[in-house]
Amino acid sequence: MSVETTEELDAGSSKVHDSTQKQQDMRLLDSDSPLKISLISLHGLIRAQDCELGRDADTGGQVKYVLELARELAKHPNVSDVEVLTRQIIDSRVSEDYARLEEPISENAKIVRIPFGPKRYLRKEALWPYIEMFIDQTLVHFRRSGLPSIIHGHYADAGLAGAQLARLLHIPFIFTGHSLGRVKKQRLLLGKSDPESLERKYRFRLRTEAEEIALETAAMVVTSTSQEVHDQYELYDHYVPGRMEVIPPGVDLTSFSPPGPEWSTPPIAGEIERFLNDSSKPMILTMARPDERKNLEKLAEVYGQSEQLQELANLVMVMGTRDDLRELPKSQRQVIQNVIYLIDKYDLYGKVAYPKSHVPRDIADLYRVATHGRGVFINPALTEPFGLTLLEAGATGLPIVATNDGGPRDIIANCNNGLLIDPLDGEAIEKALLRVLTEPEQWDQWSRAGIEGTREHYSWKHHADRYLRDLDDILTHATTPTLVERPRERRLPEFDRLIITDLDNTLTGDPEALADFNEMIREHEHVGFGIATGRRLDSAMELIEELGLPTPDLIDTDAGTQLHYGESLAPDLSWRKQIGYAWNPQIIHRTLDEIPGLFLQKDIHQSEFKISYEIDQQLAPSTAKIKKLLREAGVRAKVVLSLGMYLDIIPVRGGSDLSLRHVLWKWGFSPENVLVAGDSGNDAGMLLGRTLGVVVGNYSPELERLRRRPRVYFAKAPHARGILEGIEYYQFLNNIVIPNDRIESTSKER
Repeated sequence: MSVETTEELDAGSSKVHDSTQKQQDMRLLDSDSPLKISLISLHGLIRAQDCELGRDADTGGQVKYVLELARELAKHPNVSDVEVLTRQIIDSRVSEDYARLEEPISENAKIVRIPFGPKRYLRKEALWPYIEMFIDQTLVHFRRSGLPSIIHGHYADAGLAGAQLARLLHIPFIFTGHSLGRVKKQRLLLGKSDPESLERKYRFRLRTEAEEIALETAAMVVTSTSQEVHDQYELYDHYVPGRMEVIPPGVDLTSFSPPGPEWSTPPIAGEIERFLNDSSKPMILTMARPDERKNLEKLAEVYGQSEQLQELANLVMVMGTRDDLRELPKSQRQVIQNVIYLIDKYDLYGKVAYPKSHVPRDIADLYRVATHGRGVFINPALTEPFGLTLLEAGATGLPIVATNDGGPRDIIANCNNGLLIDPLDGEAIEKALLRVLTEPEQWDQWSRAGIEGTREHYSWKHHADRYLRDLDDILTHATTPTLVERPRERRLPEFDRLIITDLDNTLTGDPEALADFNEMIREHEHVGFGIATGRRLDSAMELIEELGLPTPDLIDTDAGTQLHYGESLAPDLSWRKQIGYAWNPQIIHRTLDEIPGLFLQKDIHQSEFKISYEIDQQLAPSTAKIKKLLREAGVRAKVVLSLGMYLDIIPVRGGSDLSLRHVLWKWGFSPENVLVAGDSGNDAGMLLGRTLGVVVGNYSPELERLRRRPRVYFAKAPHARGILEGIEYYQFLNNIVIPNDRIESTSKER
């Protein structure tokens, strides 16, 4: 098998002719042009055929949703291309399919696998350190294939990445959370789980902040149910109901249909029967990956404690696919082991089936087997954003019992094909199952209602039509992306690599080392020199002159909100055009000026797109609380803490991360040829991603979180000597090497 790597992807991007690129990018200028839609779904094992749904906790309904959405959108005459952006995975433990850079889904739809982070498969909680790598790699992809009309992020990780790409490229952004961190945390805490252990396992702080950024950026949030809007998204600071659209997903009605007159027992039935003493009994069917949130142990416990249920029906638990139980991640292995323990505890042998594997085509057959035997489908999850399995069951005529949360409420309200239960109330679960199994006329009514209701309310065509209608409205009111037309000629000096460094406490502080740094810059004409600082432009230029520094080729000032080039300090007009988006300094002052512990800095430290405070951490709220206060006031802004005492509020499209990527995108510069150095939180954004980062030895504590990030080198030497140490580490003046390109976690989690 030939596997393309990051380097090959970069090389391919350089072969694109400017004329082709301009033609692709100009699609966005004409609202009547066919749409290119980029769907981002980073976690899980995604392939176009034979999805391994339930293989692990991350390969579930979201994978199926995104693939079905891509197929249906690609059928529309006003859509030219749909791409699903996900991870390239090269791992002997999984199929080689996941290593292919591109894979067709259907006509006009494809999967594009972006190489970033470790090659091996990772669970979603382990992806967070590599999100910036994905962003930079996706910019390479967009440069090669053209900008999309819309970016749509699925789940928190893709929500963060998509929001950052949308902010940088000024492309409208859509977000679908699928499951929300704050909701999941609330539900898990009901089970009396330890909050700290939950944080270590699920990284809720990172996840919920990513969801806040996605919600802040999104022009539209696609939800599946009204309950999701009112009871789940309401938990977030950036809760704006006006931007939320309830568009229920569809079900593949060609695959999921009731057993007809010529129906015959499928092969999967034999896999079930070998567990059972009396396979003629009706089936209580559940189908979910072995995840704590799915509440499978509770279902096994209810069945084990109910003599009536055991007398009336068999319990069939389809808990994903596994070859060897010992090879599953610990969390999934624990769920299955707990279920097996309960089977043993209540002596349920011959009454419970738990097959170890199935293929996608077996799923519809399982529903039909249960329907033919007049059984019931149950989804007892603690929280359920939608519940695609409920639609699949309903479409085959199988009555449902489902958790009274999220999607099930709307599904049963629309289809009237079953009962809602409290997933923590064992008695209520038992009564609902008994009612379905013992009332034949009601069973018939629910069965017919499910078949009719799914076809009326939950077709993929209906979903795509609603989606594109709302998308058309968004694009009608959107401005043309600032960077849709890149300059024809490169105006930066002809250097092949670039050093960008912070000023205060990074370059300054060691005069002898600074003199060596200045000499190095002057001796190497092929190396460009840039400054990134929180100072205002006038203040920065005064210090540059005082230090005797070479004239910067690039100067990024005011905490990543102002960009200028060369001796003439030519402003970057495209950056200037976009930086003021959603900026409202009056509300910021009204919200923060009177907060105890926050003190406005002098006027010389304030600028048009930066409001600067000094902070007394003994008195002031945490930065998380300050973000919350701004969000509750309806402000879209970034909050940046530096050196533990300086707090900058800047526009959402500002900051060293976006300003640096703007420069690299605009001038076609490879991030591998850019070394960036800093010492404080104000520098964190530019230190992450595919650039070569150097944290000088006198760094402030807020940068400690970057220590295990790829391509971030922590120098032992302070100030300018630390920059020189980093230059030597990467051999930046000669043939560049990147020793820290892959920072593997010490965890053995897949």
